[in-house]
Amino acid sequence: MQVFPIAPADARPFWFVVLVAVVIVAVLALLITTARGSRTSRFEVSSAGLRLRGDLYGRLIPIHQLRLEGARRVVLAREAELQPTRRTMGTGLPGYQAGWFRLRNGEKALLYLTDQARAVYIPTTLGYSVLLSPLDPDAFLAALRSAERSP
Repeated sequence: MQVFPIAPADARPFWFVVLVAVVIVAVLALLITTARGSRTSRFEVSSAGLRLRGDLYGRLIPIHQLRLEGARRVVLAREAELQPTRRTMGTGLPGYQAGWFRLRNGEKALLYLTDQARAVYIPTTLGYSVLLSPLDPDAFLAALRSAERSP
């Protein structure tokens, strides 16, 4: 009996498989980050500003860039102009919206929204607004206003 091995394949198919594996791992990491963010996101208020912690869209918005005179609690079912209509870069799952969206009124907004009946709208001087769902919206707004007055 004689044995003849296969001729070596070109390396291109191997690199394609590696590329597909990297994409799958990246998508899986993104999904895990999103799922974790929908359960563990939080909003920290200090004299420095509003820090959004959660998934990929977290940031610190300095207190002087928040237009707190326009900040208010909203029920999105009653304020149609503030409802998110188009996701530009973010997560849009049932019960969780995070990232950059356009509101019905055309405004750009950064969202961390889980409960549309318990939302807080905060305009900024940065060309966008923030729309959040803190567990206690009234205490959250009071903390923001208190932080604005502190040195």
